[in-house]
Amino acid sequence: MESVWRSTVSLPKFESLQGDVSTDVLIIGGGITGILCAYFLQERGIDYLLVEGNEICCGVTGNTTAKITVQHGLTYGKLLKHAGLEKTKLYLEANRKAVQKYAELAADISCDFEEKTAYVYSMDNRKKLEKEAEAYRLLGLDDAIVEPAELPFSTAGAVRMRQQAQFHPLKFLAKIAEGLNICEHTFVTQLMPGRALTDKGRINYQKVIFATHYPVDNKHGCYFIKLYQHRSYVTAWEQAAHMDGMYVDEAKKGMSFRSFDHLLLVGGGGHRTGKKGGNWKELREFVQRYYPNAVERYHWAAQDCMPLDDAPYIGEYSPALPDCYVATGFRKWGITSAMVSATLLADMVQGIENPYAEVFRPARSVFTGQLLCNSAESICNLLTPTVPRCPHLGCALKWNRTEHSWDCPCHGSRFTEDGRLLDNPANGDAKWRR
Repeated sequence: MESVWRSTVSLPKFESLQGDVSTDVLIIGGGITGILCAYFLQERGIDYLLVEGNEICCGVTGNTTAKITVQHGLTYGKLLKHAGLEKTKLYLEANRKAVQKYAELAADISCDFEEKTAYVYSMDNRKKLEKEAEAYRLLGLDDAIVEPAELPFSTAGAVRMRQQAQFHPLKFLAKIAEGLNICEHTFVTQLMPGRALTDKGRINYQKVIFATHYPVDNKHGCYFIKLYQHRSYVTAWEQAAHMDGMYVDEAKKGMSFRSFDHLLLVGGGGHRTGKKGGNWKELREFVQRYYPNAVERYHWAAQDCMPLDDAPYIGEYSPALPDCYVATGFRKWGITSAMVSATLLADMVQGIENPYAEVFRPARSVFTGQLLCNSAESICNLLTPTVPRCPHLGCALKWNRTEHSWDCPCHGSRFTEDGRLLDNPANGDAKWRR
């Protein structure tokens, strides 16, 4: 199971840490967020070190659908309702600048960057689209509801946003990572103020950025109740239709579409990690129905951190942890959010005031309906008297028959059958590993 991105590029390799070192800024995590943070800090002449426990881009970054877009589902109507007009405008502006920055950087990189139109469609609820279109109007966006002719099924319409983009993320990052100060195969085993212990040596630091997808410190910030993880699935097909636009269903269990080269990428089948879902079976049945001559070439799965509201958590890790910063909760829009995170955090570690900081502040209100769902899920699984259990916070693990893994419904850690760690926030293998 390997994504089309991993199968079509070779990434640069980096040595592991050799002994004790000191740095001004320690970046933990070698996905797109960490790499972009390192890139911008190096550009500004800031002393930094990025450490990755495995190899760069070996996690979620390599499993994206690689849409670069400001259109994050039916987001803007919801943001206007609970965040207000000014903060919603700032959210839009921050993400617009992120899209523009990708276009600027990709101009000198061969990474299949293409400007595209993005669409959020609904199968049966035009009123939702009308509310989003009204939010667009209030924000000064001129796109409207259209009929998506490229989709092979009828819809209630789609909200359109022009001048978005798509690319090959690992071709892009392979170039961006060249010359950066990165240590691979360097796993942080313990973190304390000003010092990180790894399996290869000690790192003394002034400031630290957690770019680990899911934050790994459980003592601060309450991320274990502010986040849950969601799995989704992708298949890539030859001899299927070519789609010029990028499409996503507004429904949680809907499908997404985009083309890459001669392939049609179909995503969906999603579910909360540790629960049941449609997975690849649902996608294959769909393609067989609408594109009977299509041939599957790749299939893979992704995992996304879902926040309590509609914005990521980017900024100070916790008021109790000065000089510690985090980027997480990207929902399903990690490419754009990674760029927002990197530009914002590069300012924050230098003490530069950023106009978007308040929009993404991790310490904002947690009182939402999703908080109750997360809490109930955790309590239920903590009280479930089964083994094996997750070493993160002790929740009962569920067997994933499709991917042959043990998955945690509470916080999304995943393990192989014999207990080897696949996805965090667990910070190591499970105890039953032989």
